[in-house]
Amino acid sequence: MSRKKAIWLSVGVVSLVVVVVALLLFQPWLLLIDDEVDEADDAGEVVGTASDGLSQTAFPSDQAGDQEGDEPRRVELAAAEFIDAEHGTSGRALLYLREDGSRYLRLEGFETSNGPDVHVWITDQQSGGDCEGCSDSWGIYDDGDYVKLGALKGNIGDQNYEIPDDADLSGMRSVVIWCDRFNVAFGTAAIA
Repeated sequence: MSRKKAIWLSVGVVSLVVVVVALLLFQPWLLLIDDEVDEADDAGEVVGTASDGLSQTAFPSDQAGDQEGDEPRRVELAAAEFIDAEHGTSGRALLYLREDGSRYLRLEGFETSNGPDVHVWITDQQSGGDCEGCSDSWGIYDDGDYVKLGALKGNIGDQNYEIPDDADLSGMRSVVIWCDRFNVAFGTAAIA
């Protein structure tokens, strides 16, 4: 084999390896695929808003026990609209406290881009990035405290995420759709 052919063969092999690695890392086909979810909300009546906000862990005594029938009840801990970060994101984030003391996050009318390794977090960072136009403004959400709620179930639709019983939500300020692979927020919602 001539030296010129060997060089071109080597360049071709290296280029192929770079393309394959880039495809596996970025997964660009996900931009063309929507994962739609339509989870029902918890049954039961929303009977009010929590007086202590996110830090409330006990069901309000003035709301408990005065129900008719066996229908479960819940109170709203926080609610906010999503704003865009690195990707267009819309919908509403609602955090609820159930009568049994468990908590969950509900995304309603939710829509964002699909992507690799995308998760739902509650963080102590403010929604909207840390500064307008500065470098890495949308990459701050793993810098402080956060509660991981799991992988994003779908980039479109209503979905629910259980909040761990031992999670301390006092001091938390936003719900974040977080891409772990690239350390960037797709969208955020200010819950405090």
